[in-house]
Amino acid sequence: MKKRVKFMITAFRDGFQSAYGARVFTRDFLPAVEAAVEAGLTHFEAGGGARFQSLYLYCNEDAFAMMDAFRDQVGPDINLQTLARGINVVGLDSQSRDIINLHAQLFKKHGISAIRNFDALNDVNNLIYSGQCIVNAGLKHEVCVTLMELPPGCSGAHTPEFYIKTLKDILKADIHFDSVCFKDASGTAAPAKVYKTIKMARKTLGKRAHITFHTHETAGTSILAYKAALEAGADQIDLSLAPVSGGTCQPDIVTMWHALRGTEFDLGIDVKKVLHAESVFKECMADYFMPPEAKKVEPLIPFSPMPGGALTANTQMMRDNDTLDRFEDVIMQMGEVVVRGGFGTSVTPVSQFYFQQAFNNAFFGPWKRIAEGYGKMVLGYFGRTPVEPDPEIVKLAQDELKLEPTTEIPVDINDRDSSKGIEAAKKLLQEAALPVDDENIFIAATCKEKGIQFLKGEAQIGVRKSGAASPENSPEKTVAAVQESKDPPEERFFTVEAYMPGHFVHSLVEPGESVAEGDVLVVIELMNMETDIVAQVSGVISSIIPLPGQSIRPGDPLVVIKS
Repeated sequence: MKKRVKFMITAFRDGFQSAYGARVFTRDFLPAVEAAVEAGLTHFEAGGGARFQSLYLYCNEDAFAMMDAFRDQVGPDINLQTLARGINVVGLDSQSRDIINLHAQLFKKHGISAIRNFDALNDVNNLIYSGQCIVNAGLKHEVCVTLMELPPGCSGAHTPEFYIKTLKDILKADIHFDSVCFKDASGTAAPAKVYKTIKMARKTLGKRAHITFHTHETAGTSILAYKAALEAGADQIDLSLAPVSGGTCQPDIVTMWHALRGTEFDLGIDVKKVLHAESVFKECMADYFMPPEAKKVEPLIPFSPMPGGALTANTQMMRDNDTLDRFEDVIMQMGEVVVRGGFGTSVTPVSQFYFQQAFNNAFFGPWKRIAEGYGKMVLGYFGRTPVEPDPEIVKLAQDELKLEPTTEIPVDINDRDSSKGIEAAKKLLQEAALPVDDENIFIAATCKEKGIQFLKGEAQIGVRKSGAASPENSPEKTVAAVQESKDPPEERFFTVEAYMPGHFVHSLVEPGESVAEGDVLVVIELMNMETDIVAQVSGVISSIIPLPGQSIRPGDPLVVIKS
């Protein structure tokens, strides 16, 4: 008798994130959800990860409304699962305990039945409280160990023995879980390593534990890795549906069905019904721009581990900013960034920290500018890295960010941070004259200014359909240059200009205000990194040119100073 393989369909979360940078309107994909249920599929990834923030940042939609619509579409009995980043929940920044708890409560309220919970550093301290909140909310908890392959020639953690030590630390911490997922977001873990890891995990956990393995096709080895995991004793794998399958996504369910023909394993699907559901899905997504990099196997990925779910999100931002021609330059910086940063697994948020630092190294020169998230990571503010970071990089981060290294548990630091937590979010809402309820508090806490813009009705659309970007979309940008205008000498004006593309966040000064050289004028965002733009001359602010949320190109004027 064949062994029935359980699976989760990731198309409507990880598929969207990996193919479209998570920028998909809810109304467009619900008919495909209906078709998938009619095909007999019963377990879906329905939100979380980048599919929380992206709805506010790019779709002008509410993620909670999306989850409600998803649940309404599938009915009460379908298993809907979301992805959580440990103490970062659904953002790049880590949160205080009250927001971590609110996350679990709200996702339960809005129709979710299970949460997959991981920490990119495999720091078990970051899984204890977040996992307990998930369980307390009445949700199923799938705890994770995160995997990747190191660039050739490197060594440092990321061995089967390291992963099993992490698993044993989870057991020792008495974290309640319903299943364990070994999550390879970059799709780079060698199949032999996957086999050995799952085999050792099965021996550690016993026969009754539910073990899941997750990977991507980015490096071209996902089918081999899945077969290795199943042969080693995994119960479940993650699969996707065309058109968001293969490439940077999970392998297609039909492809996996075919790969298992003639073996002892069976998915138990009606393949004709699944093919029909895929045809409906393809029709739903026909107008969406599919980045070519989303559909190919990338041989560079094992050298520069970049998760499928982050690759297209980053290339979409670079495409928005006319910097995509530098993508290969950036990706080739990734290996050094991983090694010197302490070998955290390349999965969000750490993969984003890696990419941001690689971006800085490519654009500004090696280690000339430390990305804030990367710097905080090597200093210990997101937890303990698997290997101690390079002391030289720690010192650079310490000097640039003006922060001391720490070994304190991050949630303890966050609980003392007055800019984080429910009260800080309430303050943001009250200052914007917005209703203060649990959903708005969570949106404000996790999306900050962009969440407030959404709630005020000021969000912009950044979804690429019919082969073109929405006209409003063009995020990110950074520092600025100062140019003297050709005004009469008795009244000198200096214009602060942007020299990189980006996204104007907000101004810290007003016309008529006096500023000194070095004062922060405005905040610009590039690749999810906020950068302060400072005055290079003293004077009086004459005008501030961009509006919040406005996209900016190199050479665009930002602030005019009368000196």
